[in-house]
Amino acid sequence: MPSVTDAFARAMAQAAGMTLRDDGALVSGGVVVRRLPPQSDGRFADTDYFDLLDWMRRQHGDDVALLDAYSRLIRADNIGVLGLAMKTAPTLRASLERVERYWRVVTDTAVYSLDESGDPSLLTFEARTGHHPVLDFRNEGALAGFARNMRRFVEGELVLDHVTFRHACRGDPERYAALFGCPVHFAADRNAIALKPAMLDLPNRLGDQAVSDFLTAHLETEIGSLRDDPSVRAALLRRLTPALSQGVPQAAEIAHEMGMSERTLYRRLAEEGLTFRDVLTEAQSSLAQELLRDSTSSIAEIAFLAGFSEQSTFSRAFKRWVGQAPAQFRQQASSR
Repeated sequence: MPSVTDAFARAMAQAAGMTLRDDGALVSGGVVVRRLPPQSDGRFADTDYFDLLDWMRRQHGDDVALLDAYSRLIRADNIGVLGLAMKTAPTLRASLERVERYWRVVTDTAVYSLDESGDPSLLTFEARTGHHPVLDFRNEGALAGFARNMRRFVEGELVLDHVTFRHACRGDPERYAALFGCPVHFAADRNAIALKPAMLDLPNRLGDQAVSDFLTAHLETEIGSLRDDPSVRAALLRRLTPALSQGVPQAAEIAHEMGMSERTLYRRLAEEGLTFRDVLTEAQSSLAQELLRDSTSSIAEIAFLAGFSEQSTFSRAFKRWVGQAPAQFRQQASSR
């Protein structure tokens, strides 16, 4: 199961005026207000972390203020060796290359990618889990924290060209621009921080090649100890979701793309307590909910994109998945 280092949860709890104890108790005003399942090696299961995040933001009531407080509290030092490797890398580019390669030691719920093919360059952030209502907020927090930390460890003035998010804006765009110190665009095609190429050449204040190389070697050892293959569920979701607009793919076809037989795919899914139909339903449900919340596509179009040939069949399936008709779900989501 995907997991997240507890550093992010602790910083968000502090930003919300609470304390997250080692035993998983969330304390506010001296009272335990929520309790998480026991951690494993300083990490939370992704669903536990997302549920906690969603609860805290709802209790706080001001997303942008909470994001601002979180970005001030989360530090590169909080994420262990990777944070130190980022700070001691010689340039910002070298820092981001380390993040791109080693982010898995912090969490396997998302990945960063550095794209220097255009101007501006893009540091993109992409989820690697199923849908959760708090993911838009999590993505904002990830980029807000990253932007502020880059400004902390870079020597000289770091200027961001702009920031983009895939989801629609849920608040005042000017407040987001103030948070990031640059224009912020919503309903874009990716979650990303855009920087002029020259920014990547800025040196880091604590840049030390020898120290950075030592820490990078440590990270290589650490990432080598992680399971090389992600869960079959996660790998299957990544292939199913973009393929749905061409109709529901056959298990044999997807298994071939994953380099295994259909029988092996079924067996490995069974080892995770899943069937192909389970993961297909998750992919269709997650995609449909995302499109209903964040796009202007008609329900008929969304049905097609989720792999259904008829809107009526889609509507029945969607109500079975989430307990609401698509139109009701969209109306409720837009009023939040």
